Amino acid sequence: YGKVNTGEALIKAMLRFHLLSTIRLYINLKFIIKKQLMKRKVSFGIFTALIIFAGFAFKVSDKKADMLNINNPILPVPNTTWVIDKAHSNVKFAITHMVVSEVEGSFKLFDGTMENTKADFSDAKISFTVDVASINTDNEMRENHLKGDDFFNAEKYPQMKFVSTAFTPAGGNKYKLAGNLTIRDVTKPVVFDVTYGGTVKANNGEMLGFKAKTTIDRLEYGLKWNKAVEAGGMVVSKEVDITVNVEMKKGA
Repeated sequence: YGKVNTGEALIKAMLRFHLLSTIRLYINLKFIIKKQLMKRKVSFGIFTALIIFAGFAFKVSDKKADMLNINNPILPVPNTTWVIDKAHSNVKFAITHMVVSEVEGSFKLFDGTMENTKADFSDAKISFTVDVASINTDNEMRENHLKGDDFFNAEKYPQMKFVSTAFTPAGGNKYKLAGNLTIRDVTKPVVFDVTYGGTVKANNGEMLGFKAKTTIDRLEYGLKWNKAVEAGGMVVSKEVDITVNVEMKKGA
């Protein structure tokens, strides 16, 4: 079966209802006129006026159908673009250190957009970039190491990039965001678990919020530095937890 256009179906249902109502009106008028004529209480002029009124009602019904033009597809909603409010967004990561603890960090420079036409965001297209050299772990020596070739090589590969391939509702305010993540020119598919925080209208426009989480294997992207610890395991785990909190403003 073909897809049903909900808007078109609703318009057709309304027209059917209007047409049936007009037919019922015509039948009732005809019955009344016939009854009154039999009683000789209605003049020929009134009879003629009532018949004209019934015919006019049918013409109005046809005119409404033409105006609604239900045979044409309903125009799509124009694209809506959302841009990141950087002052109220962040990109964070966490990695296990020496097996027993976690080290957290963040990236200070990033940018991204989202475009959608559907109210549930199910057709959203999302792109995101991160400036690798903006990494921050509250330790300058560690940050310099991370920027070097043992890890990101920020000089040669200055950006991480994400481009979505699907944004799928997962019930309630949850979504699955699938896409391709590129680090050091290596691109791998990833899936983020996303929580939609809601949409609000404020003095500075319409805003919405999302929180996205995923875990990647850094070794797959060429971030291969590591050392073993005496108790077993590695100094730095291969799994990296990524959390992105974004507040986005509706653009033009």
